[in-house]
Amino acid sequence: MSSKKIVIVGGGAAGYFAAIQAATTNPSAQVIILERGKDVLQKVKISGGGRCNVTHACFIPRDLTKNYPRGERELMSPFNKFATGDTIDWFEKHGVELKIEDDGRMFPVTDKSQTIIDCLVNAALDAGVLLQRGFRVDDIQIAENQQIILKAMQQKDIVADSVIIATGSTASFWEILKRIGHTIVEPVPSLFTFNIKDARIADLAGLSVPMASVEMSGSKIQTNGPLLVTHWGLSGPAVLKFSAWGARELSEKAYQCTIKVNWRGIYTQAETIEELNDAKLDNPRQQPVSNPQCGIPTRLWKTLCEAAGVTKEQNWADLNKKIIQAIATQITDCQFVVNGKSTFKEEFVTAGGVSLKEVDFKTFESKIHKNLFFAGEVLDIDAVTGGFNFQAAWSGGFIAGGAAAQ
Repeated sequence: MSSKKIVIVGGGAAGYFAAIQAATTNPSAQVIILERGKDVLQKVKISGGGRCNVTHACFIPRDLTKNYPRGERELMSPFNKFATGDTIDWFEKHGVELKIEDDGRMFPVTDKSQTIIDCLVNAALDAGVLLQRGFRVDDIQIAENQQIILKAMQQKDIVADSVIIATGSTASFWEILKRIGHTIVEPVPSLFTFNIKDARIADLAGLSVPMASVEMSGSKIQTNGPLLVTHWGLSGPAVLKFSAWGARELSEKAYQCTIKVNWRGIYTQAETIEELNDAKLDNPRQQPVSNPQCGIPTRLWKTLCEAAGVTKEQNWADLNKKIIQAIATQITDCQFVVNGKSTFKEEFVTAGGVSLKEVDFKTFESKIHKNLFFAGEVLDIDAVTGGFNFQAAWSGGFIAGGAAAQ
């Protein structure tokens, strides 16, 4: 292969992976990462509470794509080239063993994100990748010979044969890409929690249920998973997944809506009524408020019973059909008013970015400008929580890096 200059803009997960693959594919190439800040791989550092949720134990490409509200169809081909199993193999070959947790998330066995950072930094150094910190790209120009010129106000222009854009959800860089003809799908937040003030959960911060379902009035979206009560409302995988699939709908509603929670997940109201009636027959003299049923945690059960009109003094035998129905409704059709969202750095993901119609997903190359590639969250691709966003970064970086090096 002839010597060429390959520049990666952005020193995050996708950028590093792309750089390593480019340098490995074409050892004679000069591969440079441009990072505008002082530190690299910052999102890797804080992800997973500082442990780095590297990927998810979902090994079939078609199943894997089902976790991407935006990008499901486009990622089928990339995942057939490089997916979860390939990620695991790559890190193991570079000295990092991953483990699978009960919910399918995968972390380094060290439980330290620094393990992943060190691995990527060292792999890049070993491959001959150069890193230039403090370089802020202010504009891009396409030369007549299809080389790409990266312009910076305070520094000398860089001319490259291939450029990989891995700038994540950086609004200023999306503006640059607009100027050279790319369409940017308007970004909105994804993966956030719901702000809810409600007496039924006001004093239950820290309480969780293992499998609940969440729906929104007037929407077809429904998600299942663990649900967590917080000081500000509701969180946990069920809510985070809902916020991903409903990112645009929720944005249009200004995060003001009504959701329905089934604290039992897949169990219906009819099934719940049947179980409550059985409890009434089996324990007629017990007090329902202190006799939790249906797998509902004690503190939550108490507040739901009170919301259904059950008093501390009543026994099961005192409850009529109307009260039984009311308890079942609180359990399986619990309505909450959402008034805003809360987003945290380690959870922050953006829905939006470079239009997927303008990218060739065999190579991640721009359909508008030859030799310009994309990887990671700069694209209008995002996933539910659980390591899927990183998997898209690894896959995109691997393919873009290899293609740019050809």
